Amino acid sequence: MDNQHVLAVNQFADEELIKNFPGFTNHHAKVNGTQLHYVEGGSGQPLVCLPGWPQTWYSYHPIAMEMAKCYRVIIVDIRGMGSSEKPASGYDKKNMARDIFELIKYLGLDQVNIMGHDIGGMVAMSFAFNYPECTRKVIVADGSHPSEGMLQMPLIPTDGTFGEKMDGKMPYAWWMGFNQVKALPEKILEGRFGYLLDYLFSYVMVDEDKMSEFDRQVYTHYYNSAESIRASNCWYQSFLQDIEDSKTYQMLSMPVLGIGSYVSYNYMKMGLPYVSSNVEIIGIPDSGHYMFEEQPEKVLGAVLDFLAE
Repeated sequence: MDNQHVLAVNQFADEELIKNFPGFTNHHAKVNGTQLHYVEGGSGQPLVCLPGWPQTWYSYHPIAMEMAKCYRVIIVDIRGMGSSEKPASGYDKKNMARDIFELIKYLGLDQVNIMGHDIGGMVAMSFAFNYPECTRKVIVADGSHPSEGMLQMPLIPTDGTFGEKMDGKMPYAWWMGFNQVKALPEKILEGRFGYLLDYLFSYVMVDEDKMSEFDRQVYTHYYNSAESIRASNCWYQSFLQDIEDSKTYQMLSMPVLGIGSYVSYNYMKMGLPYVSSNVEIIGIPDSGHYMFEEQPEKVLGAVLDFLAE
């Protein structure tokens, strides 16, 4: 391996990326039988942040520094993500919530605010369902716990709804099915994951230019291996178990904030009141799914106001 290639690889290492987060530090912890990577910075009430697919802890970079002015921000690469371990099993959201529970105990914390985007939002809600005594407030951004409504998602898009941009009223999330397939996606996408990323960002963002070329390279780096693709698809392949688990949960009573993009706002507005008795839902209609990049100021305003209440 020549020095130029080493340099290209190393620029995406956690040790290099953390340099863009003054005051934040890298850490690893063995919890629930799995090693998790996380970064933390700031002080105050703890705010645990969980990213989604196909990103890593780095996805919080547009908002982390501002949040750390008021809170102890802990951003976790969930099981199967980034520099965290990628075991063969354990990707149901109840077990992934246990990962986070054991992490906060490892950190000596009793109660936390928890925030999640996309798959991270599913884990955040599972954490609240399973560990309500440890949950002060919950924030979910374009993500909520898997439910039986997923079983009604179309295999074929309705005529006129599958264009260059995702339809906000009848969204066609084709990857929900694609990521169910075992063993094939990693054969197709290993070393080529950037093609999927570029298509996805174009499809689900209002302004895909808000996802920088460097950000794309970071996520391509972390999802380009067969192991990473297999592990991240396991988040999706566990949805049936997640749905079964959801049938046993009590309604959430702690404050819950849902932040929805143009794609998810209406669905969150319909769904979250069924699982939370104390819920506020805010829409960001001029943002697509990756709202931290597209509308960081609006996300920060919603999050900081909610946490300060």
